Amino acid sequence: MYTEKVMEHFSNPRNMGEIENASGVGTVGNAKCGDIMRIYLDIDENGIIQDVKFKTFGCGAAVATSSMATELVKGKTVQEAVQITNKAVAEALGGLPPVKMHCSLLAEEAIHAALWDYAEKNGLKIEGLRKPKSDVHEEEEEIEY
Repeated sequence: MYTEKVMEHFSNPRNMGEIENASGVGTVGNAKCGDIMRIYLDIDENGIIQDVKFKTFGCGAAVATSSMATELVKGKTVQEAVQITNKAVAEALGGLPPVKMHCSLLAEEAIHAALWDYAEKNGLKIEGLRKPKSDVHEEEEEIEY
């Protein structure tokens, strides 16, 4: 059902924890399945993500997608991080079962929510960033496979 990579990120998640005084914090969830993700970003004065941590309450796929999402954004610029999609997260994990694709969407939304918080705190506009949803509903999940 799950790829080896998904199981590896679930069993040994990367970047788990929180960042005190984070540059941006984003929390999203899916009320239907109960998954909740919080992403913390530490962004330097050049707009580069120096550190990223996550806390997730949810299934194995939720933990794995959170872990992979943090790996994908670490060291990237804010603008590069905005471009990371749920499809990129799922592909980096070697795929997800269709019933678990919403976890990759939560990971994308959590990144965007943290970037939104960062932009709001610093009076910035990040091109391509839209206001994130705090609750990602099933009917809103028109996910690319």
